[in-house]
Amino acid sequence: MAENSKKLHIAVFPWLAFGHMIPYLELSKLIAQKGHKVSFISTPRNINRLPKLPPNLVPFLNFVKLPMPHIEKLPEKAEATIDVPYEKVKYLKLAQDELEESMAKFLEDSAPDFILFDFISYWVPSVASKFNIPTAYFSIFIAAFVCFVGPVPGLNNDYEIRKTAEEYTVPPKWVPFETTVAWKLFEVSRIFEASMKGDEENVSDISRFYKSIENCDFLLVRSCSEFEPEWLKVVADIHRKPVFPVGQLPTTSYEDDTTKINAWKEIKSWLDKQEKRKVIYVAFGSEAKPSQNELTEISLGLELSGLPFFWVLRTKRGESDDELIQLPEGFEERTKGRGIVCTSWAPQLKILSHDSVGGFLTHSGWSSVVEAIQFEKPLVLLTFLADQGINARLLEEKKMAYSVPRDDGDGSFTRDSVAESLSLVLVKEEGEIYREKVKQVKNLFCDKERQNNYVENLISYLQNYKKIIT
Repeated sequence: MAENSKKLHIAVFPWLAFGHMIPYLELSKLIAQKGHKVSFISTPRNINRLPKLPPNLVPFLNFVKLPMPHIEKLPEKAEATIDVPYEKVKYLKLAQDELEESMAKFLEDSAPDFILFDFISYWVPSVASKFNIPTAYFSIFIAAFVCFVGPVPGLNNDYEIRKTAEEYTVPPKWVPFETTVAWKLFEVSRIFEASMKGDEENVSDISRFYKSIENCDFLLVRSCSEFEPEWLKVVADIHRKPVFPVGQLPTTSYEDDTTKINAWKEIKSWLDKQEKRKVIYVAFGSEAKPSQNELTEISLGLELSGLPFFWVLRTKRGESDDELIQLPEGFEERTKGRGIVCTSWAPQLKILSHDSVGGFLTHSGWSSVVEAIQFEKPLVLLTFLADQGINARLLEEKKMAYSVPRDDGDGSFTRDSVAESLSLVLVKEEGEIYREKVKQVKNLFCDKERQNNYVENLISYLQNYKKIIT
């Protein structure tokens, strides 16, 4: 080990979305725990909103604030996807592209040994190569999703670009085994224009993804080989690059006296009064905002279920979002005492850890899935955007979660299907499989030693790589 133990300096640069920044931060913390230096790069407001670091990591993890570029049409103070309506996210991508110059300056001045970057910033490898800095695309998406997006078309293969939304609703040709993992038509339709096509102003997400993979030196995937070995193998086969699973990166929280505990006191006192494992926790992550119709059906479904619920609801995305959605008339009065709708910040990890919570109605974002498994809470899924449909199919296939039945074409669902899904997973006998499965996989997802081994393996590879190229 001695000849390998030279400490590294690793820079990380996630996309301006908390669902990306948090896994990047978790991996950064694990690397810093080993005594390596990490530079976590983002914009000032995002860095100020990240969770506090434990004091022992402060000397090793340095936050680098690159000033947010001014982009016309991007609301003032908007630095992350939670600050803008969905249709303005593309301006954030343009803002992140504008960071290229300040990134070049940082790499030149700080000369890190490696930089881990997110697919939006597909230009990082060409900037880093000027300073001979190797790059890794770190995918916060699971291996099944990376596979599903597929190999770079025309790069040593004869795969054609999928031109229609329908082509994304079946498993792709390069997946050599039977699977149900594919998007539903409504899931891909919602993102098809922005993600698969792009426009004059913007590079499409899929092009950014392909360029990131094509030009990086190796790939890191938020996954573990015990969970999706067959998908990790396909990732390595189609991209012909070293692929490293880095574990599931369960969220860890550190608190000091200044943490927002007042909110938790009230929530805890309500949860303490509820029956064990009967409360349904409802939250759709920092990105998803239901449509008015979806909101109505979710609300009335919760009411119909008869179960107590705690719902963290986002009624708007950022200050400039003027499309307000509203709960059905009389809903809060009718469910008073039985349910709480919280429209401000709520401590998700603490809520999920509470004994009275019996299940989680979620959008299927991977961090939320991992957090539910961490506390053995069975999952009811209602997808909205991006990778969520692929995550949901894999979880369904592995009998790890149950999705609210809906129309494959337009994504519509009814209050009855919401109520029945909740009751199935939390109460009914036939839902026992979901309650049991989540306990069985907890060790796979959240075992500290296993997580540690993935990080050890990565660091040892990076140290060897560094030795070879210097």
